[in-house]
Amino acid sequence: MIVTRIGLTDFRNYRVADVELVAGANLFVGSNGQGKTNLVEALGFLSTLGSHRVSSDQVMIRQDADSAIIRARLRYGDREALVEVELNRKSPNRAQVNRVPIRVRELPRHVSTVVFAPEDLAIVRGEPSGRRRFLDELLLRRSPRLGGVLADYERVVRQRNTLLKSARATGARQLSTLDVWDDKLITLGAELIEARAALVRELEPRVAAAYASIAGADHRIRLANQLSILTADPDADPAEANSADLTADRATSVFRSALERLRPRELERAITLVGPHRDDLLLELNGMPARSTASHGESWSFALALRLASAEVLRVDSLHGDPVLVLDDVFAELDEKRRERLANAVGGFEQVLITAAVLGDVPGRLTGNTVHIDAGTIVEAPGEGAGT
Repeated sequence: MIVTRIGLTDFRNYRVADVELVAGANLFVGSNGQGKTNLVEALGFLSTLGSHRVSSDQVMIRQDADSAIIRARLRYGDREALVEVELNRKSPNRAQVNRVPIRVRELPRHVSTVVFAPEDLAIVRGEPSGRRRFLDELLLRRSPRLGGVLADYERVVRQRNTLLKSARATGARQLSTLDVWDDKLITLGAELIEARAALVRELEPRVAAAYASIAGADHRIRLANQLSILTADPDADPAEANSADLTADRATSVFRSALERLRPRELERAITLVGPHRDDLLLELNGMPARSTASHGESWSFALALRLASAEVLRVDSLHGDPVLVLDDVFAELDEKRRERLANAVGGFEQVLITAAVLGDVPGRLTGNTVHIDAGTIVEAPGEGAGT
């Protein structure tokens, strides 16, 4: 998939923007705060229905405007499509493809991107929720059907927690209704556990290859699911808690045993203590947890490797070719050797979008189509202070 043009109206700091793009590398250059990231954020929204920077659509609408429009002209081989979405303050968002209205949630079927941004450092160094989100977002893009499973699972957790709180308030200790919610929790949770395990097995060798291509050395990379249903058992082998091979049938059995064992504690605390919502993704570098032992440079490279591996996974089954790879403010954090290695690593993708404050930070082979941005305006040459 190639994005040949992207247009914005009242999006972030842009009143109007219209940018022509090419296959291969496209570089957006401008000093901080001028609007480079806003352009790639807009494209990312078409693919994920969200922003990698904020959780609300409203802040992406330009101040004093009632709506914002993102439109992209796409090329899939010899076919073209015009994809548009309107973000509204006071009414539901609207979308269309080739001027035909579609449901907004159908947009990701037409647009595929993988965005790496500085915020991704939190996948490596942050809380487990960020790593769960990373896995689940990739899962849903590979298999949209799992969106319903995940939504149902989250609903069951909320309902079960409400029942636990009610039981604690009334002093009840035997609740037949809880058994019904347990069955639903286990069925849905086991399916998610198995799906995450399969994804981790697919990701691990690709992450290792991507890390080596960036770092330029042989490092031992390991990814493993840390399952709360296993760590809840005091007699379990700690190594088994990192199992990536737990089938749905085995997970069902272990999950049920964990809930039975933890029932008194759950009633006391009024919260569901085990399940996919409490799991983590272990990231190891040379046998040590990356979260606590990796340096800043190693963490940055690990996070970038996770996104590159995600792009590799998505391109395997894609009907539209490669996802568009977006590198937002990456090169400033890398030394010269890693910049060159990263340029080599992304060279095989059909299209790459890059943002940078300093033109000289980006290897020359990636600067063929350079777009200069100054205060929300596309300019033919750097404005005063741009690129500094």
